[in-house]
Amino acid sequence: MDWTLSMAVATLVLVASFAGTGIIMRFLRDRAILDHPNERSSHALPTPKGAGLAVVPVVAAAWLGAGWMAPAAHAGLVVGCALALAVLSWLDDLRGLNPLLRLAGQAAAITAVLAVAPPPGQVFAGLLPGWLDLAAAGLLWLWFVNLFNFMDGIDGIAGVETVALGLGVALVTAVAGLPPAFFVHGLALACAAVGFLRWNWHPAKIFLGDVGSVPLGFLLGWLLIGLVAAGQWTAALILPLYYLADATITLLRRALRGEPVWQAHREHFYQLAVGRGLSHAQVVGHVLWVDVVLVALAVIAAGGLPEVALAGALVVVAWLLFFLGAGAKPKT
Repeated sequence: MDWTLSMAVATLVLVASFAGTGIIMRFLRDRAILDHPNERSSHALPTPKGAGLAVVPVVAAAWLGAGWMAPAAHAGLVVGCALALAVLSWLDDLRGLNPLLRLAGQAAAITAVLAVAPPPGQVFAGLLPGWLDLAAAGLLWLWFVNLFNFMDGIDGIAGVETVALGLGVALVTAVAGLPPAFFVHGLALACAAVGFLRWNWHPAKIFLGDVGSVPLGFLLGWLLIGLVAAGQWTAALILPLYYLADATITLLRRALRGEPVWQAHREHFYQLAVGRGLSHAQVVGHVLWVDVVLVALAVIAAGGLPEVALAGALVVVAWLLFFLGAGAKPKT
């Protein structure tokens, strides 16, 4: 792979995402497409929503355009499904769709990709028959798409997580000697998120919207499944471990109380910390530092120490959940 060319592409993606988000922000503001605060919101002022209209096409163009540098089988299908989800999610942003319709659309996109372009290896290491392995992978991917959307609740958090996951996939790819497409695709996602973060850092001037969070979760989920199928299941688990833990624990608690898990709420660990007085920037700053550690541990896992890396990841994520959920206090 030409590393100089890769860095040039990454820079172009960052600049395009930054400029495109600024343009889209003015477009949304002029048309009053705003996220208005309510009792479940973590923001106080009406804010444009829909930065995904800029970020997702930039990522899609980067994935397709990089094919000549790092060919990836069926990248066009994956990108096409991501763009279809962006259209569906934009309609949801504008008028609100039935949750079952949203879920059906996501499931259809995942099924299409897995049917035409299944992972190159088994996701569950031979523990399940072929068809069941593929079905279970699809359910995990569907859950990841939704948890990525659920977790986009305060300024900067989705952008920081996208940077960490994209960069983590790229570094694991380099260390493990995986196909270069993983590196380019992860790097493109990370750089697009950096461009978006300039506008979304607290206090946010624009939100990603479902038009951004759903397709980005879809693309990141595809990369993580690819890591697992290539034998890097520990690294693929470590990279999104905070998101997985926060979303899964929170929604299980809601389900056990008989509360609708698909409704917006303010019960995620990071939202509890904001509710106790920490700023969005303080909370996301802690998430960022933990993500840096998780990326480093994922690289260690890919380098041949998976058990040590996973143990370290469990400890650091447990600490973050405790800090956000019970121990976080505002600075005085």
